[in-house]
Amino acid sequence: METDDSSIHFGEDVKFGGVFRCSVGLLEKYGNDRVFNTPLCEQGIAGFAIGTACSGATTIAEMQFADYIFPAFDQIVNEAAKYRYRSGDEFNCGSLTIRTPCSAVGHGAHYHSQSPEAYFAHTPGLVLVMPRSPIQAKGLLLSSIRSKDPVIFFEPKALYRIAEEEVPDEDYEIPLGQAEVLTEGSDVTLVGYGIQMRKLILAAEMAKKDGIS
Repeated sequence: METDDSSIHFGEDVKFGGVFRCSVGLLEKYGNDRVFNTPLCEQGIAGFAIGTACSGATTIAEMQFADYIFPAFDQIVNEAAKYRYRSGDEFNCGSLTIRTPCSAVGHGAHYHSQSPEAYFAHTPGLVLVMPRSPIQAKGLLLSSIRSKDPVIFFEPKALYRIAEEEVPDEDYEIPLGQAEVLTEGSDVTLVGYGIQMRKLILAAEMAKKDGIS
């Protein structure tokens, strides 16, 4: 937001720092015109976000929990994803990023534990991003915000409490759509994304003890 004066950030409780404290301090730094709350209406958040993105704003909208993104499904899938195609590339909402916390942490029950990314993964025109670590989260989020395609940025809630990496203060991006090879081997290929990568890394370490590469 410091490097892009057109950027705005909004959602439920965003003005007060967000339920997971991700936007703490943004209101004081950038003011009410760029950081503001919305009504509890996911369809409205998505529709407004599409409109501001189409009007030229770098739009960062937050759905407080991914479990509640479904009322906005039509706006995201039929409007945001198809806007460039339906206009013959005359218009687009490529400067749109929707942030949303997802996945289980063990005590969220069924309305605060879902991972709905598969529903959107089959939609041409949308980019889906889910980081596996805090360092990745920052680099991928900056790339998503600066992307020229609409992005849904899924944030595994468990990452909010993982303090095992020193995230660089400086500006950096991690390219979207590129696989990352964490460990090379010769026997088994493990493929995953997001928070499940932690389990796969542990599984690979266990297999290594049994002589499986």
